[in-house]
Amino acid sequence: MAKYETIEAAVRTEFGKGSARRARVAGQIPAVVYGADVESNLHITVDHRSFAALVRNHGVNAVLQLDIEGEKHLTMVKHIDQNVLTFNIDHVDLLAIKRGEKVEVDVPVIVEGEPAPGTMFVQDADSIKVEADVLSIPEEYKVSVEGLEFGAQITAGDIELDGETTLVDDPEALIVNVVYPEVEEEAEGEEGEEAAEEAAEESE
Repeated sequence: MAKYETIEAAVRTEFGKGSARRARVAGQIPAVVYGADVESNLHITVDHRSFAALVRNHGVNAVLQLDIEGEKHLTMVKHIDQNVLTFNIDHVDLLAIKRGEKVEVDVPVIVEGEPAPGTMFVQDADSIKVEADVLSIPEEYKVSVEGLEFGAQITAGDIELDGETTLVDDPEALIVNVVYPEVEEEAEGEEGEEAAEEAAEESE
């Protein structure tokens, strides 16, 4: 059974801000498909509701098959431009891929649990870069800080990867650090003082 959805797309024949705006008003998202498997970039539109549901269900690295007026293309989401006010998707970049191919992707890291009483955790990285089969890309990784004491750290190398997925990032890259709240507040205060001093020096 396929691990990806099929979405219908239409070829875009008009370009520019005006045509993109008209497409969005009509409930369509302007998109481009690129990659070694396409001779030239394909400019298309996809249904906003269908695409937004796909990303919601399968994550920002979603794999999908495009049906471009009867022609099938296996692709993955590479970049999404989202409106900062409405949060609607304004434009999408899609990478043409093929079955069995491995790709490098940034996978979100979700922190769960509460560290030891009197401490807090600081998340230094929101994602890790891995190499995975295009049809087995993890949606997210979860790490637990439940009960961890002050000074405990979770690095990229501590995250358990599944299947044939391999870590691209430095295994020593810090993901989560458990600290005392007052230490964090002092650090923020020192940064604020340094910024104030720099501003004062620049004004002299």
